[in-house]
Formats: sequence, structure tokens, C-alpha cells
Amino acid sequence: MAFLELKNIKKSYFLGQQEFPVLKGINLDFDLGDFVSILGESGGGKSTLMNIIGGLDRNFEGSVEVNGQKLDHKKEKALDKYRRETIGYIYQSYNLISHLSVLDNVLVSLEMTTLSKKERETRAKELLEKVGLGEQMRKYPNQLSGGQKQRVAIARALASDPKIVIADEPTGALDAQNTKEVLELLNEIAEEGRLVITVTHSEAVASEGTRIVRLAEGQIESDERIKAAYPLQDKEMIPSKKLSSLSAIRNAFKHFKYNIKHNSLIILGTSIGLFSVVLFSGLGNGVSGYMGNQITKVANPQVMSVSRYVKDADQSQFGDQDEVDTPAFTTSQMDQLKKQKHVKSVEGSYNAANIDVKYNNQTQKMRTAQNWTASDSTDQIKAGHAPTKAGEVLIDKKTVAEKFNKDNYKDILGKQVELSYQTMNKNKEMVTVTMTATVSGIAESENGTAVNALNTDSMVKAMQAANVETDPQSVSVKIDDLDNVTPTAEKIDALKDNNNRLYKTQTVQSMIKTIQTYVNLVTTILATIAGISLLVSALMIIVTMFMSVSARTKEIGILRALGESKKDIQRLFIAESLITGVLSAVVATGIAFLAQSGVNGALKGIADYAFVQISTGNVITAFVLALIISLLAALLPARRAARLNPIDALSAD
Repeated sequence: MAFLELKNIKKSYFLGQQEFPVLKGINLDFDLGDFVSILGESGGGKSTLMNIIGGLDRNFEGSVEVNGQKLDHKKEKALDKYRRETIGYIYQSYNLISHLSVLDNVLVSLEMTTLSKKERETRAKELLEKVGLGEQMRKYPNQLSGGQKQRVAIARALASDPKIVIADEPTGALDAQNTKEVLELLNEIAEEGRLVITVTHSEAVASEGTRIVRLAEGQIESDERIKAAYPLQDKEMIPSKKLSSLSAIRNAFKHFKYNIKHNSLIILGTSIGLFSVVLFSGLGNGVSGYMGNQITKVANPQVMSVSRYVKDADQSQFGDQDEVDTPAFTTSQMDQLKKQKHVKSVEGSYNAANIDVKYNNQTQKMRTAQNWTASDSTDQIKAGHAPTKAGEVLIDKKTVAEKFNKDNYKDILGKQVELSYQTMNKNKEMVTVTMTATVSGIAESENGTAVNALNTDSMVKAMQAANVETDPQSVSVKIDDLDNVTPTAEKIDALKDNNNRLYKTQTVQSMIKTIQTYVNLVTTILATIAGISLLVSALMIIVTMFMSVSARTKEIGILRALGESKKDIQRLFIAESLITGVLSAVVATGIAFLAQSGVNGALKGIADYAFVQISTGNVITAFVLALIISLLAALLPARRAARLNPIDALSAD
């Protein structure tokens, strides 16, 4: 039984409704060890017949049987496997992949075998030595002569250890010496027990084989045996396998590296959008952190401010609070707050304005002051301590202490000062509240707001002495643990009397959350602007990938002829796009971190704080965006590449 049988092969091309028959019922048998030349003039159907034998052409009548099994040309996966493990191609135009070295061109076929990486490289080098190219392995096809290119094509055809080697006009572009050497190699291949089928229009070339089949006008004109086929050799063939994802990525990277200058421009363009997203996100993190940091320096996050609930107060939240008449707390209401779970203490909050401070025969104006409560932070105290004892006062450095003695402002620490301010008493009469206090500490705010505070007991006694109302309009409620602040605030907000809400709380977390909402809004707007550049980047990748598909059409045909599937081709282009995306994200992240250092360094004179804080999440987001953009941008071009007809692709210029 013959190894390869063609039974009644018919093939026609159509121009509109008009049919042009090319093959008119071909019946041929081929044995292993034979070197068969199919001889005929151009247009006689030789190449079409080779495409059918090679599993590239699927639209024909008749059948092809290999080793007794019918080859189903309707099953694409079966054809991929057939080309991968049974067929080796040698072309007149060589069809080498330009961006791969000589060695890599041979390794392409070996990627679809079960050999290890080391075994693949060893076999590729042995084959190149065999065809006389041992010294040319690292060169690229454009650095070789025609004869050398054809030898590479022969080495590649033999790489996967195929049983059938198809040579389409293998000597058509070679001189006499190279033609002789190539024909000797083809005879050696047949002598190894393979079936060599050569398409040629040269009688001299055909006569070098073991058998000549003459084809004319789509029919067998004669079938002549010149000499006996070579004896078969008992040889174990190299098993084939599907191309792995890792191999596809490696091949994509080789093309990427070969066109590094062109790809660098794409990476730069894509990275600009990604850089903007990372930088703006980092800026949002930094500004939010800075605002939160400033708030926690002024106020203790474990303390909440509670005021009496007034229905119209919510509407005036960002307007003039004085327009809302907020009632004061009664003693029973303060006791009610003290009894709430997790509450450690409840202190009334008092404020005074336009206070005269007399010391050492000088008088300075203290614009505002409040009683010291658990809500206040000691972070702002630069000298001394908080006014926690009766008769103590904390004064601001710039607006009070330095006004008394600019050069030695700390001299006032421990000294007594007289404080007085005017306010309305319970009878709505203007009275003066006075008290004598010892300066316990000096404070300085980083945000420029003056910090002045009086001991609560001393302030209340002075107010009582002047018949001033001491029921507070707001209280500071200290919670036992930071994690309990928000739940306790929610419970206090829910307290009612006769179905009327009693209290309204404000926590440091709520203040920070409000600020972060606005910061996030601005960051989102900036990120949206950056997103436009990302869209442009995506379009750039799409256009580039479509151009790449057009420029690499022949390469796609070569890879399909070697046995790669549609999925392999699609994966190749997607992998290359993803490489572009990942490297774009790397470049964008690197530039963003450099910009972070530059911006933070430039703003250090304003505040000793990192206003740009790029987080791990921001970096991950950049990489995810890059991968999504690259994947979406590559899908259509990769699909188009995979759907190319291998025969049309091979004939592309």
C-alpha cells in the first residue's frame, strides 16, 4: 500500500459564473523513499496539486489518503496536525521569516515538537551544519545569498522530522552550482526514507529524482520511473505537539525586539496616558492624606463634636451657621450622652473672641480662643504643655507669644497673664469676662490658624462670675476606641425624643470623608482627561497591529504551512500587543515615580509632606489598564490575521 494516495482530485476556479478547471481527475500514488518530480509548464496545476497534498487547499473534489487513512480537509485541526507532523515545505522564494535569525527560522518548526529546549537547539544546529550553514546561524535572512537562504529553508523543512517534503521550484532562483547542491540534499532526504515531491518546469532538475510525473492542462500526461526508490529505514520519528503559549510569547517578543525602534515610539505614546492616570491618582492620594493629616493634627479622631439637631441646619451646612438658632445642651442631655456605650467623657465646648491679653505692661489681641477638650491634639504644642489644670492657658506663637517678645517668645512660659473679653450675659447685657491664667504652653498651627485654648474649669468659672450662660451649644464626646467612633456616632444621631431627632454628630472621619469626596471628584476629572489619551493610545495600537498584520501576511502563511493553527496566529499577535502594553505600563510607572520625586521635592518648601503618593494599587491599575487596552486593541487585528487563507498569505508580496 502506498504511503500517499490521491484519488480523482478535481479543482476549479471561478470568475463569476464562469468555471476554469485546473485539475481534472488526478490519481497518483507515492511511496516513502521516493524523490518524485512533478514536471509541467506554468499554469498546469502543479502548485495547486502541491497545496492539496500539503493540506493548505481545502476546496476540491476527490480524496487524499495518508498511510491508509483518509485526510479530512473539512477538519481544520486535523489539517494543522497533518502539516505539523507530516509535511515539510521548501519554497522557490525561500519564505524565511525576516525578523528571525537563521537558527530561529529552523527552531520555528521545532517549537511544535516534544523535544526539550536544549534538544531543539541541538537539532537545529545539526541541521544547519548538515546544509553547510554552521557559520551563519546568528545571521538574518537579508544577510544571506540565495543559495544560503534555500539551505535554511531545507533545514527548516526537515526540522520537525516530516515524512513528506514538498519542494516548490526549489532551484528556480539558484545558479548552477547551488542547484546541484540543493538537488543532492533532496536526494539525501529521500535516501533517509522520506517522500520528496518536487514541483518544477525543468527537465534537468526532474531527471535528478527517482520518478517523473508530467502534468499538462490539469491531467497526468505520463508517469515515468527513472530509478528505484530508496530503501526504507526503520527510524523513530519525532512526535509533534501543539504550539505552547510560552512559545507564542517568545516568538512575539522576537518580532518586537527586531522592530524595537518602531515599537519604542508606540510604547512612549501609550505610556503617556498611563503615566497621567498613575500621577493623578497619586496626587489624589497625597492631597487626601495631607488634608486628613492636617485635620487629625488639630482634632483627636477618637472625639466627636455633637450639637443639638436643628431641622434647617442641614440646609445651612455650607452657609451662614449664625442664621440657625441652635439650642444649648441641658445637664440631662449631657448625662444622656455620657450613658451611651463606648463614651468615656462628655465636655462642653466654649468659644471666646477678641480677647485682650495683658502681660508685662503690654496688651495683645487674641482673636479667638476655646476651652481645651479631649478633641484637641497636642501635635501643635511646640513648647510647654496643654492647659489641663485650673488657671492655665495655651497661647499661639505667632499671634500672641512673639508679639510680646519676638526674639525670646518662650520667656512667657509659666508667666501669669490677664485675659478679658466682652460678651452678652443671661440678661442680654454686654459684660466683661475676666480671668488670670498661667501660660502652660505655646502652640503653632501648620495651616496658619491661630491656636489658643483655656482650661475648661477656669473658663466656665469666669463666665459664671460674669453671669454668662454656661450651657454649651456643642459638646466633645470622647470614645473608648477609634473603631467605635462611627457606630457610636450613628447611635447618637438616632436618639429621639417624642419622635424628634435630638443630636447631630460630626467626626473627624466624616470631615476627612467629605474632603476626600471632593478630592476624588477632581482626581476623577483629571483621570478622565488622561483616559482620552489612553483612548488615543488604544487606537494607535489598533492601527499598528492592523499594519503589522498587512506587513506580515507572508509570515502568517509560512507559520500556517508549518502547522500553526488559527489560534496560534491569533495568540501571536495578541501576545505582541500585550508585550507592548506591559512595557508601556513599566515605562509609565517609572516616569510617574520620577515625577513623584520631582513634584514632592519642589513642594517641600511649602509643606514637609509628600503631595504625590503613588500606591501599589495605582501601579496595579496602570498594568491592568495597559493589559485591557492592549487586549482589546489586538482582538480585531489578531482575528483578521488568523482568518487569512494560508495560500493567499503565502502568495503575498
